[in-house]
Amino acid sequence: MGLKTDAVGKRWPAHEYEVGREKIREYALVTGYENPVHFDRDTAREQGFRDVVAPPMFVVVYAAGAMGPVLFDPEVDLNFAAMVHGGQEFEWEEPVCSGDTIFTTPSCREIYVKDDKGFYVFESESVNQDGEPVCRGTWTNIVRGVEA
Repeated sequence: MGLKTDAVGKRWPAHEYEVGREKIREYALVTGYENPVHFDRDTAREQGFRDVVAPPMFVVVYAAGAMGPVLFDPEVDLNFAAMVHGGQEFEWEEPVCSGDTIFTTPSCREIYVKDDKGFYVFESESVNQDGEPVCRGTWTNIVRGVEA
């Protein structure tokens, strides 16, 4: 089966996510973070943050609403039965704090075949309510059994 590349270059609408203190606390607890800046507002402010600060990988929470629809877009045409997670890379900038509103815009950077596998590479750009960049992500999915 050939690889559909119609989505290369496509950008999807931004997804808006309001960051709450309890969600940060819950995420920090289940992922094993212990630094009090993720739990206590006064400690976070004493260390220079605006409010309780989200752990870096909290990006998967605020970006999920943007990346989910991308995977189900008919122009992407992912074969979920043969798909595996290929990897993620992130570059963080302004910390994400409780009370922030994050806007994440996804795009499709490339779709290509290598060694009978389809590589789907997406990017996300997340900015806060002031337009400051908070995180840039690269998300790669691999589909087995693809012909060039």
